[in-house]
Amino acid sequence: MIAQLTGTLVESTMDTVVLEVNGVGYEVLIPLSTAEKLPTPRSRLTLFTYLAVREDALTLYGFLTRDEKRLFTLIVNDVKGFGARLALNVLSSMSVSAFCSAIASQDIKLLGKINGVGKKSAGQLILDLRGKLTEFGALPTASSAAALDTTASDAVKALATLGFKRDDAEKAIRELLADDPERKLSTSSLITKALGRMTAKPEG
Repeated sequence: MIAQLTGTLVESTMDTVVLEVNGVGYEVLIPLSTAEKLPTPRSRLTLFTYLAVREDALTLYGFLTRDEKRLFTLIVNDVKGFGARLALNVLSSMSVSAFCSAIASQDIKLLGKINGVGKKSAGQLILDLRGKLTEFGALPTASSAAALDTTASDAVKALATLGFKRDDAEKAIRELLADDPERKLSTSSLITKALGRMTAKPEG
């Protein structure tokens, strides 16, 4: 198994690099997250690699960080119906932390936007990876503000500052987000609407 390569970057595209190691040029498939951070040609480069072995081909996949490689490997090995190409698409679409947050918050809509995934496969990702991402550090739970985007998270913080319990604030914001799938509400709108819900007197 080729786990890591260090050599000279010969050339690169948005999805491949040629890395020269001791006179041998290795073609390595990479995600967009790696392509965007590559050094200039002829620079020294280390890639953490995964070797996919098939009857008709040996394919190397490379990543700038260990976490990217670990997540890629986890998806390939643990998610039903996902191969190396789809796993690469995941890392080309979002960062490791953003993906972990999407899994924790069960955000099927966001995961479904990944090229080649769709709603059904997004559900499979959540089903097969839920509870398996602790190795990537402290992950948000479905009820934590860390799983929210910046607009929603700021609204939760504002409500907490006004004296509301954080759990109650998160619940109100999440209910509003469920009614706003296009995420058109601003932070101030979320706060105003949440206040209306949280201060409304129950009927009867």
